[in-house]
Amino acid sequence: MAAGALSARVTEAVTGTRGAAGRRTSGAGNVPRGRGRAREKGRPALGDLVPALAAPERGPVLLLIDDADAVRTECAGLVQRLLMDVPGVRVLVTCRQALGLGEERVLRLAPLAVDPAVALFLARARSAAPGFRAEGERAAAVARICRVLEGVPLAVELAAGQLDGESSAWELADRLERGQCWLAAPGPALHRHRSLRSAVGSAYLLCERSERAVWSRSSVFRGAFTESTAAYLCAGAGVAPHQVSACLARLASAGVLDTLDEPGGPRPPRYRMTRAARDFGTERLRAAGEFEVAVERHVLHHRRLAEVAEHLWNAGDQRQAALLVQDNAADLAALVEYATRPEAPAAQVTAALAAVVGLWFWWTVHDHGEEGRAHLAGLLARPVADDHLVARAKWLAAWLHAPGDPATARALLGQVWPVAVLAGDDALIGRVAHVQGVLAWERGDARTAADCFRQAADTVPAHAPGGPPPAVSLAALALAQAGASPGAAGRSARRALASPGVRDDAWATALARHARARTDLSQGRTARAWRRAHRALAALETPGTLPGTPDLPDLPAVRASLHRLLTEIEAPPTASSPHLPVPPPRTVRPDPDLGAPCPDGRSGVSRETRS
Repeated sequence: MAAGALSARVTEAVTGTRGAAGRRTSGAGNVPRGRGRAREKGRPALGDLVPALAAPERGPVLLLIDDADAVRTECAGLVQRLLMDVPGVRVLVTCRQALGLGEERVLRLAPLAVDPAVALFLARARSAAPGFRAEGERAAAVARICRVLEGVPLAVELAAGQLDGESSAWELADRLERGQCWLAAPGPALHRHRSLRSAVGSAYLLCERSERAVWSRSSVFRGAFTESTAAYLCAGAGVAPHQVSACLARLASAGVLDTLDEPGGPRPPRYRMTRAARDFGTERLRAAGEFEVAVERHVLHHRRLAEVAEHLWNAGDQRQAALLVQDNAADLAALVEYATRPEAPAAQVTAALAAVVGLWFWWTVHDHGEEGRAHLAGLLARPVADDHLVARAKWLAAWLHAPGDPATARALLGQVWPVAVLAGDDALIGRVAHVQGVLAWERGDARTAADCFRQAADTVPAHAPGGPPPAVSLAALALAQAGASPGAAGRSARRALASPGVRDDAWATALARHARARTDLSQGRTARAWRRAHRALAALETPGTLPGTPDLPDLPAVRASLHRLLTEIEAPPTASSPHLPVPPPRTVRPDPDLGAPCPDGRSGVSRETRS
């Protein structure tokens, strides 16, 4: 559009002035582009607009300027002058970005919620496929489609037009999970509304070169990310690190990014890219030949993030460690996805496997075992040169399989044992014994479980990273002893609470306190057991220390065990159901038909075997 064309079109629309060709214009949006200098000279001047709007007989005026993205700068100047010369006028502008005027009031249109999106989808689907009905499983498929599309009205309408029968809803949902920019329809008059790629691409064309680079490179993120993370991943090839912050802010104002935290709040602002923008950005990143470089940076960054989370856990800041993992859960899953691609180099597989193993506490303590098992299965299927890392990964997989699949757990431990012995890794040897104790408890063999937990506590060095500390094995030993030897159980629980660093380990402390409460109950000290369990539970349910953050589901398995213990204490015992100890950590139900001999053929892992 030529300079001054917007002002001329608005003037024509308001005054009804005829153009140089003698034709009366019907609105600003209907004036053809580029009719030559004579046409431009024949257009009414802006000076005609102000008197027309200020005329007393007009009364209050609301001026609508629709779709001003292409002429945003001129639109801002026009609106500013009108507000100065005609104070009574009000201007409504639709645009992807705010004009930046002092008196501007910005109303951001949010995506549709699930229910309105479903209603829109069904209305359009019945036009495309008469008789379409969404009931039962198909209703769930439609809701899934709307969630994947994030409630974007254009995307919902285009997706509904893809249905050719009732049976295609699930297939459509699966296809949209893999990508969305393919959505298209021939009907809309505006070209950019004919496909989701064109709609997103029109916003991409309005961006500066640096903003386009940040957009495409940030598309490798699957969840929320901070400015510092984006600077590490997006800087280079024409984009300086200090430019990334401003680019993110402009992309957020254009609706490409969602801002999850208030700027200037207690936490640094985080951004999340909308799904359609992410798919488009990935296409541009591949076309530019930068996809593999961006993925490599993504993998390395989140490998380091996993290291930081593990360090926080071992240092005693376990709530912060869990919050860090929770905030980056989507990208940690993407890390595994990128590493398990057929074309992924071996270094990425190793980095991803090390990250998953380092987050052992998230999969085990915070009850994400199914996800952890899936990640380990995918990564262990790829060749990894580091045998010791593979052994640690198989040990973790065995721990995660122990509650529901003891046969697989035993097979994995059999592969870990020789590697641990040959490497002289006391920590790994002791942790093999701990998992063997869990397996023994699963099948109802408390004596063997106690032997394995004792040997684990005696073998694992204090402060050894990568798995449960000796205090956890001691707490599990106390639980295994509580039924037959309450006195020994009490000594084991006190020894756990006296272990080095246990006061900085909320998980080990909670388990040890739970063991003491269970021991008191076994000795008939019901009131003391009730008080100990309540104190341990109150310590777990203390709100998070960061202001403005939700309380995490901290140590859910331990919390559930304490609630069960309190229920058992408060319910009077009967002759048929006396008070019995609950299983130690990471167990679900005993299976008396499954055995789990330790590697030396007995009921534990002894130091004599290793020597």
